[in-house]
Amino acid sequence: MTDDATRAAALLKEHRHSIDRLDAILVYTLGERFKHTQAVGKLKAEHDLPPSDPAREAAQIERLEDLAKQADLDPEFAKAFLNFIIEEVIRHHKKHQE
Repeated sequence: MTDDATRAAALLKEHRHSIDRLDAILVYTLGERFKHTQAVGKLKAEHDLPPSDPAREAAQIERLEDLAKQADLDPEFAKAFLNFIIEEVIRHHKKHQE
């Protein structure tokens, strides 16, 4: 293996290690987030509140788009990601109300 190939392999290994670490952070962060949204869903069900809050959801999407721009992340991707999470949260909230 050439020196360039050896350096490239070492860099690839470092990047993959960082990606694996960040994936773990994302999974644990999502787990923590869903613990809170589950609590919100139970609270809404107990007080007969609607499972969805469109004004809050719109504000959250706008906030996330701004954060994405600051983080140099495609805002459309961030918006799609948050919409996916919001849909899942609403599904859970509806489940609590059944």
